[in-house]
Amino acid sequence: MKQGIFEIASTRRLAPGTFEMNLAGDTSAITAPGQFVNIRLDGLFLRRPISVCDWSDGELTIQYKVVGRGTRAMSELRPGTRLDLLTGLGNGYTIDGCGERPLLIGGGAGVPPMIALAKALLAAGAKPTAVLGFNRESEVFDVDRFEALDVPVVLCTAGGSRGVKGFVTDGMKAAGAYTYTYACGPEPMLRAVYGLSTADGQYSFEERMGCGFGACMGCSCQTRYGAKRICKDGPVLRKEEIVW
Repeated sequence: MKQGIFEIASTRRLAPGTFEMNLAGDTSAITAPGQFVNIRLDGLFLRRPISVCDWSDGELTIQYKVVGRGTRAMSELRPGTRLDLLTGLGNGYTIDGCGERPLLIGGGAGVPPMIALAKALLAAGAKPTAVLGFNRESEVFDVDRFEALDVPVVLCTAGGSRGVKGFVTDGMKAAGAYTYTYACGPEPMLRAVYGLSTADGQYSFEERMGCGFGACMGCSCQTRYGAKRICKDGPVLRKEEIVW
């Protein structure tokens, strides 16, 4: 974990209520896709945890959905604003043992971490497929990012306004054979993916966090191997350790 000051380089709206922010700063503490940053915002006591979408040396991209005071305040920030970030938080995804054809499953705000994961898998020689789920066509984002990487996308919308009609589990059935599952999204989605998946996998969980680095124990959950802190020992848990 590292604390540092980042400057907003650019912001843009991806879909109604969903935004992207590009920041400049020290990204050396970010070492794995699926990690997150914790952002300090004026007037708010607790920092806001946001998944890393992508990063490079000195550049960080995050994408987030407006769900409360913190993310609403973030959506109103402008380029040039300086922010205090904790970076390199969480364990992130590992790519060892995923086989040749891993399936990347993201639902809504769970889509952004799959960008960096796809890049890491491609660099390791894997051939991932992305299954992306949204409620409706107007909420769809990031499909172009996967297409730019030549990663096949199975797009799902609940009402069928675009892509496969249904949920990511319907998209999994349409995706064909796979060797591993990586998933990020709301817990009901993760539970459904877990129940349908025929392969091992890693699942990224969302929990309310106090500190974000394991000190307050506020985001602890039970696993088959005892209690784990989602912010420190997670947010990624392996399939075999999850207890529903």
